[in-house]
Amino acid sequence: MKIGNRYFDTEHECYIMGILNVTPDSFSDGGQWNDIDKARKHVADMIEEGAAIIDVGGESTRPGHTQITIEEEIQRVVPVIRMIKENFNIPVSIDSYKSHVVEAALKAGADMVNDIWGFKYDRRVAELTAQFQVPCCLMHNRDNTDYKDFLTEMCQDLRESVEIAKAAGIPDENIILDPGVGVGFGKTYEQNLQAINHLELLKEIGYPVLLATSRKSVIGRALDLPSDQRVEGTVVTTVMGVEKGASFVRVHDVKENKRAIQMTQAILREQ
Repeated sequence: MKIGNRYFDTEHECYIMGILNVTPDSFSDGGQWNDIDKARKHVADMIEEGAAIIDVGGESTRPGHTQITIEEEIQRVVPVIRMIKENFNIPVSIDSYKSHVVEAALKAGADMVNDIWGFKYDRRVAELTAQFQVPCCLMHNRDNTDYKDFLTEMCQDLRESVEIAKAAGIPDENIILDPGVGVGFGKTYEQNLQAINHLELLKEIGYPVLLATSRKSVIGRALDLPSDQRVEGTVVTTVMGVEKGASFVRVHDVKENKRAIQMTQAILREQ
């Protein structure tokens, strides 16, 4: 798979997507990187620690978050995307589900679209992704937790997102799937654990898988720890993701997760 100017071996490797939240209210790192100089330094640090993609988000998706205006979100992400493209040789993903934001980000140089609604919130996002010929990550999401068979329905929901993508003209080689771990993404605590534990079901759909669990509440509840003390729990999910074939993990703590990936792959390759 090609993202930006880089090729990714999604069959044999697992890559780090480093999180850059340019928001004042993200659950874990709100306010830390919404200054352009701090953001530049953080991107440099993440690249040095092993990030292969930088994911830029301008609106918090934490439980109970307040949706901001499109104009405000564009003002947050576009300068940061331009700064990254001017200063670093690394693919940039835009974390948004709104077409006006995605369009502005792609025009600013973003190389990938990361849509937490899997193209179901705003269908024009799929059209823009096809128009700019960039890859996309389609995340599973619902506005409720009413499932008769959670795992089956999660996969079916993702297949529907894939159909939206293909109908818009996005080729198979530009599609990544994400199970959407998070209490704000239509899943209970138990369902989040199931989603992590059954990533192989997403692989069976036929696309690379991205796992995004970093510092999330499912880890906090399992360990009874606040968001700034969830590194070890995140690392465990990363190891499980590698074992189950994830091609990408989206994380805050790049160094620790990169080392975990390398160690896990070293063991698995000696089977």
